[in-house]
Amino acid sequence: MSPEDFVMLLRKWMLDCGGMALVAGLLASVPVTADTIAVIGTGDVAGALGPEFAALGHTIVYGSRDPSRDKVRALVERTGNGASATTPAESVVGADIVVMAVPGTAVEAITNGLGDLSGKIIIDPTNAIDRSDDGYFKLVYDSSTAEIIQDAAPAAYVVKAFNTLNWRTMVDPDSSGGPVSIPLVGDSAEAKATVAELVEGMGLEAIDLGPLRYARHIEGMLLVWIHNRYGGGDGPAFDYHLRKEQ
Repeated sequence: MSPEDFVMLLRKWMLDCGGMALVAGLLASVPVTADTIAVIGTGDVAGALGPEFAALGHTIVYGSRDPSRDKVRALVERTGNGASATTPAESVVGADIVVMAVPGTAVEAITNGLGDLSGKIIIDPTNAIDRSDDGYFKLVYDSSTAEIIQDAAPAAYVVKAFNTLNWRTMVDPDSSGGPVSIPLVGDSAEAKATVAELVEGMGLEAIDLGPLRYARHIEGMLLVWIHNRYGGGDGPAFDYHLRKEQ
């Protein structure tokens, strides 16, 4: 068994049980390379998160319906650090982490088309929203996009993250005038810890808000944010900053 395979087996065990100090010590003695992260999509969110994760030392593989497009090629070049682009299903094959930078209403079909996602961490930054008859925004689903992804990939570890802020703030958190909190929810403590490292590496603040079933409430936070910004009112611009108890 190669060192990489050994690390993957240990990581999967840690994800299943929530992590243990003994296993962490074993991992520390094994040479571990940076993660390969598949970013499904090449829009604004993908174009924000992909280069940020690459700057942290990770290898990015974009999943695109047309990886040869000039826009996709330009994104790969801007991302650097050995980034590449291929089809969505091919992008996840060797990936440790999968980012669903896609429309929220398409997550089920796209997840089903990615093949075997067992043991992978899936980051869900999506929101599925629409306008109500009275002009206010509403959630499309009674559950959440994160739970829909988890149902479609039951052997993966879904973490809801990056859905409560604009993509511009992701790459320039100082533009918000102070720390910006990224709520995380998921059923694996180890998966959330891995995503938290990415969040903190970007200069944002990770806040663990509980299990995946709370994802619908995190998506509700976006409704308040987006209506304030795009609902035609005169409310002040804001981002979330959740205070940790001392």
